[in-house]
Parts: sequence; C-alpha cells; structure tokens
Amino acid sequence: MKKKMLQFVDVKQETPVKRSTSNRKGDFNEIYNEFITDKAKEQSSRCSQCGVPFCQIHCPLSNNIPDWLKLTAEGRLKEAYEISQSTNNMPEVCGRICPQDRLCEGNCVIEQSGHGTVTIGSVEKYINDTAWEKGWVKPIKVKKELKQSIGIIGAGPAGMACAEELRKSGYQVTIYDRYDRPGGLLIYGIPNFKLEKFVVERRTKLLKDSGIKFIQNFEVGKDKTLYDLKNKHDAILIATGVYKAREIDIPGKNLKNIFPAMEFLTASNRKGLGDKVELFDDGTLNAEGKDVIVIGGGDTAMDCVRTSVRQKAKSVKCLYRRDRENMPGSAREVGNAIEEGVEFVWLTSPKKFLGNMKVEAVEVVKMKLGEPDSSGRRRPEIDIGSDYKIKADLVIKSLGFDPENLPKLFNADELVVSQWGTIKIDLKSMQTNLDGVFAAGDIVRGASLVVWAIRDGRDAAAQIEKYLKLKISKVKSEEAA
Repeated sequence: MKKKMLQFVDVKQETPVKRSTSNRKGDFNEIYNEFITDKAKEQSSRCSQCGVPFCQIHCPLSNNIPDWLKLTAEGRLKEAYEISQSTNNMPEVCGRICPQDRLCEGNCVIEQSGHGTVTIGSVEKYINDTAWEKGWVKPIKVKKELKQSIGIIGAGPAGMACAEELRKSGYQVTIYDRYDRPGGLLIYGIPNFKLEKFVVERRTKLLKDSGIKFIQNFEVGKDKTLYDLKNKHDAILIATGVYKAREIDIPGKNLKNIFPAMEFLTASNRKGLGDKVELFDDGTLNAEGKDVIVIGGGDTAMDCVRTSVRQKAKSVKCLYRRDRENMPGSAREVGNAIEEGVEFVWLTSPKKFLGNMKVEAVEVVKMKLGEPDSSGRRRPEIDIGSDYKIKADLVIKSLGFDPENLPKLFNADELVVSQWGTIKIDLKSMQTNLDGVFAAGDIVRGASLVVWAIRDGRDAAAQIEKYLKLKISKVKSEEAA
C-alpha cells in the first residue's frame, strides 16, 4: 500500500496558482485560485509528521496542523475540518490572512531542511471553504441555556471568538459595536483581495443563528457607560482593538491629502460593500490618477499600496526606513506588491511634507543601518546630506496604531491602563481592576495579528466562565449558610 505521508522528497512544494498580475490588478477579488482536491491531498502528503511539530508550536492557537494535514491527504476532509475548527473560531479567515511565512510555514521542519514548507495556509483555507460549501459548518446547538449573560464590547475577532466559546457553554451573549457591521478590522481594514467580505459575513450570520445578539452603532460612553453595561450583565469583555493612528511629527503634516491608513482602507472597503462614501466619490480618498506615497513597512502598508494599485494610481511608492530584510510585514505580501508594480524606496524616511495647502511632494532623507535596537533589528540612522524630493498627490500614513483613551471614552475613570494606554489585566485571570470586567486582544497586547486576537478571545472565554461559576458557587454557599 502506498504511504500517504512523508512525500516531501518526491513531491515538490506547490501553492495555489496566483491569478496573473494584469488580471488581479483590475479588481479586488482574492488573488489565489482554489486548490483542487487532488492538489490539496498531494501537498498535505508532504508533511513529515515530525515528533515535535514546530508548525503547531509556532501557531498562536496551537492548531493541530499535522493531524488535519494527514486527514486531508487521506481524503477525510470532514474529520480534517472538525479538528481544524476545534482550536480556531475563524480557520477560513486565518487560512487567508495569517502571515504563515512568519508562523507555521516559516517553522516547518522540511522548510528548514531545504525541501520547501508544506503550504499549510492554503490547505487550511481549502479544508474550511469545503466545509462551508458542503454544509458541515452548523450553528451552535446549546444543550442547556444558562441565565447568566455576558456583554462584549467590540465585534472584531477577539470579541467574536469569545462570544462563540461562551455561547457553546449556554451563556447569553450580547456584542456591542460602534460600527454598522460586525467584523471590525476584518470588514473595514483588510482589503477584499486578501479577505473577501462574504467570508466574514457568513461567519457573523452563523453566530447570530447560534443565538448571539449583536447591537451595532453602539458607542460605550455615549449610548451607555461601562458601568451601565456592567450592571446589566454578569460579566463584561472589552475587546475594542486599537484604531488610533500614530502620527508623524514633521513639518507640513497638516497639509491636505495626507491621510491615516485606516481612513483610506475603510473608504475603499465601504465602497466595495456598496456604501455611499462621499470622500471617495469626490476623489479625495480615491488614488486614481495620483502619485501615491505610503509611509510604513507593515502589513497595513502593504494593504494600502496594493489598494492604490487597484484604484488605478498613476504611481505607488512605499517609503520604509529600513531595508527589505528588516520589514515587519509579511514577506509574501511584499512580494505580491512588487509583482503588482509597487516601487519600494528602501532605507528612506520622510523629512518634510511640501505643498501649498495640499501636499505636492515629500522631502525625504536616506538612512543607513546601525547597531540592533531592542527589537533585534538594526537601528536606522540618518545619512547626512542625502535629502531629495519625491512627487506626491496623496500620502498615506501607515505607522501603526495606539489605543484610544478608553477610561475617558467609556466614562470609567477608574479603569486602569498601562503607560501605553492599553488596558491592564491580571495575566492569569484576564480581569481588569474592575470586578467582572475582562479585556482581550489588541486593546491589551497592542496592535497585533488576527490569530492572536482569536487566541486571546478564546482564553478570555475560559476565564469568564471560571469567574461566573465561582460567582454562582459563592451565592450557593451564602444561601446555605
């Protein structure tokens, strides 16, 4: 009988075929074609089934990757799906947007041995898209409804993951969100060519069909205070994410046509969803025909440059103060951007925005790399006398995100935050300094990956359930006394 696994010597690494560059630049559809069944089986069979699976160790969710690869290779897709979803509340999302080159695939044993990694992300996407198509993904059937309720602030990945886990246990769950659609960054931040919105919408519908209540256009502090929600529910989870754009403090920063990344991406995503977007329709937040400069080197910057290409910008340049090897974003995304015609201006930092009322150029200075800093990357230093100008009609700032002032926004001055503005929690219980109020995701750890938000949401659900059970136990003890 032919062996099903350890085929990495005989079978070469293959990823799903990308659509041609000229084709994909013309729309916002996802750039990878689907794996066909035979290819998914074949690529899964390359897994070495190693005794210490580094792919699993380096996955924030500790996904049982070798197990579902083996099941896929054997054609047992439904079982592969069951294992995949047992540790991940959004496997079809992670298969699309996780930076696998930095996580599971980057630590694959056969990758380290020179045979090319197993294409884990593509197989994960294939398994779970098949599960949706076959109708294997079902709403939660609660065995026993519980009276206790949890209010979750934020309908992003951390909030939705926590909600799903608590609902499985029978709790009543309400998610409050300030936007008009659930999904947070998944809906308004990540472009369609990485994550088509139907993927998020069907997941949201599943949660609604499972009995989770969503209240949109709800601002904590304005519609109700944190304490109002705390009195209404038995426990609260704060999972708002971080959305405040970091500023760049250089001359000319107040000129027109300089925008934060999220403002630009949200306008584009809203337009794709069919919304009326005045600033896009009047051309302000539309890159068409413009010389666009994006400042930054993370995944959000890659989303901005690739969105600009699809909006038919005249030219797209990405300024980054380090070199390609030291970029924080996914190497795969950088490669996709280069293929699509983005020009990367490495070792370059903006010095001044130039223009009369609106930006017309960016004065930049070349950088050189010095000794490593606390992050382990070499510190950029100014190359004196290397200034020059780059023409720009639209500048997009993608320098990262900071937390908003939640104690002020929520009318909860007692809520303790760190020196960075993130919410302080007890790392074991995930509880804030306010009894019964928990926090998870980016609002605790700072801007991070979707997969970490899902992990935090799952962990928070476990801690909230422990807290609620203890609460009931105490009440029973008091009544018995």
